[in-house]
Amino acid sequence: METTNDQVWSTWNPWSYIREQYNLGVDLTTEQVRRGEGNRVALHWENADGACRDLTYLELDELSTRFAAALSRRGVQREDRVFLRLPNIPEFYIAALGVAKLGGIFIPSSTQFRSSEVQYRLHDSGAVAVVTTVDLLDAVEEAAPGCPDLKQIVIVKYPDPAATVADYEDFQKLVNEVATHNGQPWKPAETRQDDLAFLAYTSGTTGDPKGVLHYQRYPLAYEGLIRYWHDYRPHDIVACPSEMGWLLPVATTFLYALSRGLTVVLFDAMGRRFDPLAWYGLFQKYRITSFTAPPTVYRMLLTAADQAANFDLSTWRHAVSAGEPLPADTFQAIRQAFGVSPRDGIGMSECMVYCFNSISQPIRPGSCGRPGPGTVIELMDDNLQPVSPGTDGVLCVRRDSHPGMMQGYWNKPLQTAEIFRGEWYVSGDVVREYEDGSFWFQGRADDLIKASGYRISPFEVESCLCSHPAVLEAAAVPSPDPLRGTVVKAFIVLRSQFPATESLAEELQNHVRERIAPYKHPRQVEFVTELPKTTSGKIKRCELHAMPTNVS
Repeated sequence: METTNDQVWSTWNPWSYIREQYNLGVDLTTEQVRRGEGNRVALHWENADGACRDLTYLELDELSTRFAAALSRRGVQREDRVFLRLPNIPEFYIAALGVAKLGGIFIPSSTQFRSSEVQYRLHDSGAVAVVTTVDLLDAVEEAAPGCPDLKQIVIVKYPDPAATVADYEDFQKLVNEVATHNGQPWKPAETRQDDLAFLAYTSGTTGDPKGVLHYQRYPLAYEGLIRYWHDYRPHDIVACPSEMGWLLPVATTFLYALSRGLTVVLFDAMGRRFDPLAWYGLFQKYRITSFTAPPTVYRMLLTAADQAANFDLSTWRHAVSAGEPLPADTFQAIRQAFGVSPRDGIGMSECMVYCFNSISQPIRPGSCGRPGPGTVIELMDDNLQPVSPGTDGVLCVRRDSHPGMMQGYWNKPLQTAEIFRGEWYVSGDVVREYEDGSFWFQGRADDLIKASGYRISPFEVESCLCSHPAVLEAAAVPSPDPLRGTVVKAFIVLRSQFPATESLAEELQNHVRERIAPYKHPRQVEFVTELPKTTSGKIKRCELHAMPTNVS
């Protein structure tokens, strides 16, 4: 008799997949070689200029082991933090796996961050080493004087292999060194499943970014997600177009995919806009079967849907959407254009995806699905009391039910205590559950902006705007957009001597682009005479959300 979905959900124990002694760097490479997958391609890499490179699991294992041994000889030790400022290139995988093998903690980072953002993360984490490219070195050099723990800078000669890196360590030379220690073959650290492996920075609505600490067991912790959301199967070829500085691709097309011995298509857009035709070509060339992306990417694919027939997309069988809610109309359009049904899910850096549209359940377009197998979830009010069906509540995950739960925020015990309340992780996601058990995302309790797949702190955007001499006050809120779904909109009160003009609006947008990551800049700007506030002086964001769009 076939096992029903309810039976699987009620008996599933995600902790049963956790092995006490576990090193993700070893499991994702060395163990794959031992399982006979050494000659299988782990990475098909390509960039927007047409450069290509393949790496097998055997090559990935050998290169990451050599890199780990080289870092160890240069003083990088267990639990040391190593900051990765790298685009979508194979060296990200080699470096991250190498750091994990030596028992260190790797830190993914967006290449769009400016020097101040880099400096904050380097200083806050106490990173002892940075791995970056020639083109991305400037921000690290500017940040370095304020980071006393930083001892090593390793340079990947990309995109120019002839570049000079005389003042720094050459990545290629490190991976060419023999993997030895005191004259003996170098051995990976014998880590436990609950040793720390990586640190992913996230932003809130106020205050500084927070470092989310995750364990070595991360690839094992999401067995249910890999099976029932991604539906990864043997010999799948998987892809995610997002930059490796973000947790979505780090999880889906790195940690999950390699744990399954799959082949990943990694594409470096080299800072250029997402090109749907280029991706149609990648689908055809590499025979991609499974694709994970935020809704913005799916909408961009749809802009060239009339040309999709010129490409062979017949191998594409599965699609996953994450990063922001997937509207029902986008879901229907993707299904009609490409014959795949993207399965939406909801999660955070702290606990990845805890609700999703499972392959064993019918999709409710617009819904973020149901709790994953073995994950105990309650929708609660401010007093941590369950709410009734059909009522908005904050999504809370019982901490001991999910092995993928973060350890906490790096060096931020007060912020950790705010979201770890007793046995519960309080996500801040406001969700509504209906009688059929489906969950529907309503918004963020803390007004975090989710735009184009990114999580953006209004506080950071507002602070940057207020650093311009023309700005007296500013408020950043999410605003609907037909292509991106949601964009950042800024309401700005100008100082009296500055007139509200279109040229000033453009100047303020550029002001933000030049000082923090460009994706955070307000795509809509509206000048107002005052901001609605409470009697205590707090901005009433709900009133700004309700105001009609009047873009300057």
